[in-house]
Amino acid sequence: MSPTTPLQLYRMPISGHCHRVELLLSLLGLPYQLINVNLLQGEHQRAEFVALNPLAQVPVLVDAGQVLNDSNAILVYLAQRYAPGSAWMPQDAAGLAQLQRWFSLAAGWLAPGIAGPRFAALCGRPISEAAQATGKRLLDFMEAELQGRAWLLGGAEPTLADIAMISYTSQAHIAGLPLAAYPRIAGWVARLQALPGYVPLADALPASAPVAA
Repeated sequence: MSPTTPLQLYRMPISGHCHRVELLLSLLGLPYQLINVNLLQGEHQRAEFVALNPLAQVPVLVDAGQVLNDSNAILVYLAQRYAPGSAWMPQDAAGLAQLQRWFSLAAGWLAPGIAGPRFAALCGRPISEAAQATGKRLLDFMEAELQGRAWLLGGAEPTLADIAMISYTSQAHIAGLPLAAYPRIAGWVARLQALPGYVPLADALPASAPVAA
């Protein structure tokens, strides 16, 4: 199935949450339009955006009138609607449970442990050692999980678990956690970046963003 009109993705370019949605859109070869929302200037608080997402968060995906938010929920929607039965989303109970575990890690460990320190560094602010320690524990876990595996769920092809984890992990060095210490993760990142349609995550604030004092 192909959409009749381009999907609209409201995003902030440096957001890994937004990037994972853009990445899957690109890997699936779907037509889409990027609409930038500058959170640093409060654009997510404008009435027209809050009407799309009352939580005032990006990403938001609009697909022919269907409005969705929460990055991992959007990944599930895209896989089920535009690639049903594909390897992107497991069909068995155990596989789905493992996918949900990685979604939970993306929200509960990746966000505070790597995304948070990365954002602090991009803004020129001190990196929290406690947050960085969370990121290190996650990377240690991922490195162990990737033993003998090309992809996080262990199959022959990438899944939504890989998409949920790649964005911020690919820039862990900005958070002060260089992947040179994690050769399996570094190899996993390289495999994802080599996929046709891979798009990189922005690694700098918008030019109009305020500079840290």
